[in-house]
Amino acid sequence: MMRDGYVARYQGREYEASPDGDNVRIYQPQPGDGFSEVRPGRYVRVLNAGDVDDLMYVRTTCTWQGEPFIVLGEADGWLRVEYTGGKAPTAQALGLEEFDFGVYQGWAPLSAVTDLRENRI
Repeated sequence: MMRDGYVARYQGREYEASPDGDNVRIYQPQPGDGFSEVRPGRYVRVLNAGDVDDLMYVRTTCTWQGEPFIVLGEADGWLRVEYTGGKAPTAQALGLEEFDFGVYQGWAPLSAVTDLRENRI
């Protein structure tokens, strides 16, 4: 699983999370005690920030064609990646799309990616 976002540890489990002032929203794909359905397959529970054991930001990174990337998503053996090397000519040579000014993204085959790791911030 490629993660890029907040994660909260609550009662020994990790949940996708979203901080909101003094509260933290935690999410899971199935019903559970204290969880309300947001949409099919998505349930939320709002906790006081003090009730959460830990809140961190998780980012998945990798190397592709010798360059550093953040992993934004995964689909059918491909990774949606964002170049973090800061060199426009290199990004262009890799065939990346300029998603926004100075922000380059593309698709990399999972089989060609190295150093795939989750970083907790």
